[in-house]
Amino acid sequence: MSCSIAGLVPSVSPSRLRDVARSAFWLVPALCVVAAVGLAVGLVALDGVLPVTHGAAVFPGPPQGARSFLSAIIQAMISFTGLVFSITIVVLQLSSAQFSPRVLQMFLGDRIIQFTLGVFVATFVYAMVVLRAVRGNSTTAGSVPRIAVTVAFGFVLASVVLFIRYISHVANMIRVATIITHIGGQSHTILVRRYPGASAGPCGAPSLPVPARTVAAPRGGVLVSVNEERLVRVAAQSGTVLSLVPRIGDFVPGGSPLLLIVRADPRPAPEDLDAVEVKALKAVAVDTERTMEQDLAFGFRQLTDIAERALSPAVNDPTTAVQAIDVLHDLLRALATRSWPAGCWRDENGEGRLIVPQYGFADFLELAVGELWHYGARAAQVPARMTSMLADLQSAALPCYRPAITAWSRRINAAGPDGN
Repeated sequence: MSCSIAGLVPSVSPSRLRDVARSAFWLVPALCVVAAVGLAVGLVALDGVLPVTHGAAVFPGPPQGARSFLSAIIQAMISFTGLVFSITIVVLQLSSAQFSPRVLQMFLGDRIIQFTLGVFVATFVYAMVVLRAVRGNSTTAGSVPRIAVTVAFGFVLASVVLFIRYISHVANMIRVATIITHIGGQSHTILVRRYPGASAGPCGAPSLPVPARTVAAPRGGVLVSVNEERLVRVAAQSGTVLSLVPRIGDFVPGGSPLLLIVRADPRPAPEDLDAVEVKALKAVAVDTERTMEQDLAFGFRQLTDIAERALSPAVNDPTTAVQAIDVLHDLLRALATRSWPAGCWRDENGEGRLIVPQYGFADFLELAVGELWHYGARAAQVPARMTSMLADLQSAALPCYRPAITAWSRRINAAGPDGN
């Protein structure tokens, strides 16, 4: 995952930090390598302090045997690491072609894949560091860091076990049910966090006057996250109201309006607005692609893409499409039974300080049903499954959401069982 392209160091929220850390494929392997170097140096130093003799519990061989043993580990770990990397690349290619390019984030952020690669590289680096500490060339003279060499053997055993676990894990990950369930689980987590079920009510200034300043996006990209708490503090301290122009997940062209600064009282001077703009940009993360950090619609998009790919003539797999519709049904039912957030954040005094445009229930329904009905109206299983889903949503939804559901139910029922 690339860093924010806003050109500034963002004041990121904890959720943003977690998302960046999880998406950084290199982070876990790098930490494993650092830990391996520290462990190797520490154990070699410990070998120099403790009077360890060879025996059943530690490596019993001479320097030449230790060198051969560590060299074999180094060569084996290079081969293992290359194999794991090759398997990962093949899995990424297959998943991108069969399901959707947007599901690659699931694999790149998977901790087992990252940890497996990290342990293999760490074992290689550990053996290299310990090998430098082996002294002597004959079969009797010299010194051997026996504890460190013994731990290297433990690293090899752990690598073998982890490799078997990795193969099993990857084989399970490329199953369509696993991918769809994983996306559904991530989406449900965002749904609970971002749509708690209680409306925040109207803002203190629902109709904003002409903004004092329009903040342009420094560069083009996707709005992936907003640190609402920091933006509220910035607005409260400067006596302004901040309003985002795009929704989270929308693409923002470079130079287009990103944020509006509205004077809530006559306090801010022009130079103060400059400071507000700088601070506000630091709390808005713009990246090269959408993420599942705050963007529930991206979860719907991934599930819809998988279903559309399954309904294409080249694949013709309506069962997979129905599996995706099942998860969409679960998410829509959860949305239809809770009140919608107003998209307004208040300060400690109850004043509306931040406005963030929100997706409406009709938008999610259109995303889940509109495209799938366009491609699957004549597909086996799809019309009947959509009819069943809409009937259940109609019975469970709050009254304010039922007109949108009714409109789609009428459209699908009017088309008939063959989609015409």
